[in-house]
Amino acid sequence: MPRLQEIHVNLIDRLQEVKDQGWHGEVAAIETTLAAAAQKLEALRDRAAQPSTVHLGMPNIRRDAGRSSTNYED
Repeated sequence: MPRLQEIHVNLIDRLQEVKDQGWHGEVAAIETTLAAAAQKLEALRDRAAQPSTVHLGMPNIRRDAGRSSTNYED
């Protein structure tokens, strides 16, 4: 997320620069990219705030009993 935050800040600076230079064609493109970056940052923050547990399940001892990854023959 730090890299995306850096990109977002850079886009804000770049937007101001193109407005100062009068490059109106670039403004819309940067605003679109800036909105997408802000949306992605918000989604990442929301996801980070949610508890993240992984259900590993319970092994089925009866099903797995007697199985091995290698078969040895005498």
